[in-house]
Amino acid sequence: MSLLSKLRCAFTLGQGVLIENKALTTTDDPISFFDNWLKEAEKSGIILPESMSVSTSTTEGRPSSRMVLLKEFNQQGFVFFTNYGSRKAAELQANPFAALLFHWNMLQRQVRIEGRIERISQQESEAYFHSRGRGSQIGAWASKQSHILNDRKDLVDSVKYYEEKFAGKTIPLPDFWGGYRVIPDSIEFWQGKADRLHDRFVYTKQPNEWKITRLNP
Repeated sequence: MSLLSKLRCAFTLGQGVLIENKALTTTDDPISFFDNWLKEAEKSGIILPESMSVSTSTTEGRPSSRMVLLKEFNQQGFVFFTNYGSRKAAELQANPFAALLFHWNMLQRQVRIEGRIERISQQESEAYFHSRGRGSQIGAWASKQSHILNDRKDLVDSVKYYEEKFAGKTIPLPDFWGGYRVIPDSIEFWQGKADRLHDRFVYTKQPNEWKITRLNP
């Protein structure tokens, strides 16, 4: 390793470039491995480590990405919430596949997840909706997500309208709002290393198991 590489390595030591990626030796379960990495990201002090990029595409193959928050994950998949009238929802309706990306710079780690999409049940969406703050619940009703807003006053007026409409009442789940689950068929764990000789392991879903493969950086 050159002197410059050693200096860069020392500078980024706290960012995880010397952390070993134990994906191949620790577990054959990528969901469990992701859980460990997310917990380590939380402990590192990263703000909102559950932030992730969600990429969708049209039937013509034009991609689009946006940042959302992961709200739940288990062996069934990774869940986020949105307005069913939003651009991403329209693209998911037309092309029910998505890619997720987590980037934890302090740890020099990335996780890439690809798979098909399904809506979660209304009961699941309702349970999460009512766990949110009242202001966020009102906001879900007031915003026509991704649609043209001629004046911010229109949004403010819409918020006021729903505040008055639901004053003193339990706010119901909008029928145009809820959760999606990404059911993964590929999960890649990327660990940054010195000299850009990064560690990359990808879990690919097979009928009864996950196949684990090492990739070149």
